[in-house]
Amino acid sequence: MIQRKKKNKGFAIRVFFIYVLLAIIAFSMLIPFVWMLSSSLKLNKDVFMFPMKWIPEHPRWQNYSDIWTKIPLGVFILNTVKLSVIVTFLQLLSSSFAAYAFAKLRFPARRGLFLGYIATIAVPWQAYMVPQFILMRSMGLNNTHLAIICLQAFSAFGVFMMKQFYESIPDELREAAWIDGLSEYGIWLKIMLPLSKPALSTLTIITFVNTWNDFLGPMIYLTRTELKTIQIGLRMFISQYSSEYGLIMAASVVALIPVLAIFLSLQRYFVQGVASTGLKG
Repeated sequence: MIQRKKKNKGFAIRVFFIYVLLAIIAFSMLIPFVWMLSSSLKLNKDVFMFPMKWIPEHPRWQNYSDIWTKIPLGVFILNTVKLSVIVTFLQLLSSSFAAYAFAKLRFPARRGLFLGYIATIAVPWQAYMVPQFILMRSMGLNNTHLAIICLQAFSAFGVFMMKQFYESIPDELREAAWIDGLSEYGIWLKIMLPLSKPALSTLTIITFVNTWNDFLGPMIYLTRTELKTIQIGLRMFISQYSSEYGLIMAASVVALIPVLAIFLSLQRYFVQGVASTGLKG
């Protein structure tokens, strides 16, 4: 009995120190974001002042109003929201539909097609960036949002992740629905999609964040100011106002808000999706 109590006490102490270590790591990762938020409310001369004041004595809220007049930030945000929403929707649709076929249907060369498609994940985008650009230009899609949408509407990673989740759903559900008269499209729409909310939420977060933060793609295909995204806009802002650190930090905070909102609203399903699709660390 005494030995068991000692073991329990030792286990509790180890768990306590593990949580303390994790809390320190989490806090250290949040420091740059706290510094960014603090700097967005300061004058330029106060951003790098030492010793640093994390909470400004006189917060300069005007920074958040000035950034909308320095560059067309509203246009950049609307363009980014448009691309992120459309690309995310198309990836959810195409990935879940293709994953259902690979996971539940039986057709010739199914494994070969799946392996060939998934193998494209190993090919870096820089390897086929130039041929892709030439193809888009020959199709007349250069300098249009449609080029970005067409290139990012399909995801081999999304298909792989959704397939892993679909394989965890018992085949008996599909067979029972098929006996009741549902077609394969109906089974996918009425049974598979409602059950795959965690995986869909995970894919939504990953796709939305990647599209929102994409810099190289819009920089290559979009040259007109009215078509540019927020990441290109921030780069333009930095190049024009390189010494206006307070304004730069304020623009960065504004660009971070939509991504943070999406993650916080779906984080519960994100954890479930990671645990149930074989993407554990």
